[in-house]
Amino acid sequence: MTCHPYSERIARCGGLMKAAGLDVLLLAKPANMAYLTGDGRLCAYAMITKEGKAAMGVPATDVEDVKRLACFDHLAGFEDEVGMIHSIARHFKHFHIQAGTVGLEYTFLTHAMMDMLTHPHGKPEAVVTKDCTPVLSELRIAKEDGEIERIRAAAGVAVAGMAAAVEALKPGLTESQVAAEAEYALRQAGADEFWRTYVCSGPRTNIAHGLPTQRRIREGELVMIDLHPIVNGYSADICRTVCVGRPTTAQEAAYDLYLKAQQATIARIKTGVGMTDLEDTLHGIIREGGHGDHLFGPTMHGVGIEFEEAPLPPGHAFFHGEKAPPPLATNVVIAVGNCGLYTGPWGVRVEDTVAVKPEGPQILTDYVRQLTF
Repeated sequence: MTCHPYSERIARCGGLMKAAGLDVLLLAKPANMAYLTGDGRLCAYAMITKEGKAAMGVPATDVEDVKRLACFDHLAGFEDEVGMIHSIARHFKHFHIQAGTVGLEYTFLTHAMMDMLTHPHGKPEAVVTKDCTPVLSELRIAKEDGEIERIRAAAGVAVAGMAAAVEALKPGLTESQVAAEAEYALRQAGADEFWRTYVCSGPRTNIAHGLPTQRRIREGELVMIDLHPIVNGYSADICRTVCVGRPTTAQEAAYDLYLKAQQATIARIKTGVGMTDLEDTLHGIIREGGHGDHLFGPTMHGVGIEFEEAPLPPGHAFFHGEKAPPPLATNVVIAVGNCGLYTGPWGVRVEDTVAVKPEGPQILTDYVRQLTF
């Protein structure tokens, strides 16, 4: 495969590493590995030096597959976890790194994974560790034009999945059956995979992110559907709330208010706007509408290789080990509508994936927004 754009990304990564005082990255998060090498998988790792060199270690069974998919300067196969530790040691020697600072993904690694990547038989004793999460987030936050097109493709698949789920809705179906209709349509429309599907109904729409259950949908209930397909390595995020039957006046009013707030927030998106300004817009309209006590959690987040990534609003960023985001740059992609308006008996939410452009928002998940069909 061609190594464009991965060689350019690794070069940019080297510059950020030098500024952060990192000599080498040791990555295990598939999304970060895929961004820099073209391939990301579990039970594998990538090492990136500040000079712009890349090494990968993968299970021996996967070596030929990785040769076909990835860009690297050195590739090692290993048989088991002990072999993985020893291959890490060999790559430190290969790059002549016996002292300095290695960047690890603190917000991704479990304690056991951290112990493995820093095992004394792998990491040289004089190499100290430091969190590299902010470096990778800064690197990935603004998308290249090719990435935007991949996210656009995922958005088209998301719309197809949502249309199938909405069309299937009827009393008596379980939440899981609705999710199955959506997921089948996602696959048929081109999804390689998808992140967890959320489908909740009735009183469960008051849950922030309700996973589907065997609960049967009843006439007159609200149903919240949230889909996250992956197409060619990139994601999109879409959510719609639909009433199966006739909504109450209170439900219609709350839905209209949330949609007004979401659309007004999207309308403000352009290069240079701040995430806090966008959140204040959405929250302000809902508060003015009398539902200030019914808001919960962050209402937006970045979208890319993962369906939730940087940029994140300041409070949410802190929780995820990220820095507060700078003003949004051109080609940052965000989902607006991540958390809804939760009244207690029920909730409403609408979410769309939007690209940031100098002239304004570019809505990628443009499926109809209405409470009844």
